[in-house]
Amino acid sequence: MKSVFYLLDTAPYGSEKAFGTLNAAAVCLNEMDVTLGLYGDGVYLAAAGQKSRGLGMPNLADILYVYGELKVLAHEPSLLERGLMWETLIETVELADEGDFLEAMENLDCVILL
Repeated sequence: MKSVFYLLDTAPYGSEKAFGTLNAAAVCLNEMDVTLGLYGDGVYLAAAGQKSRGLGMPNLADILYVYGELKVLAHEPSLLERGLMWETLIETVELADEGDFLEAMENLDCVILL
């Protein structure tokens, strides 16, 4: 396996899923090409200015900056459904329409949904 697509479809806080997905993706970075796909409520991870201290969690969007080599795709229809506009997102996120998002998933060796 030379490339992997991690799919995150749940909100970044309230469970360990987003934190676990980010850590799993980060572990793979030295060995293969890694893409993190944000879909559904997972697109909230790309929102800029998250204030997570009250939740006792690190700001998960800041982790995306730490792993700058991690490619992050946000599913554009999911963003629009949630009212997130381009200027509210962190800079390292790429937008992908339905076709581009599915194509990215299909073109990698493995898709992982935790």
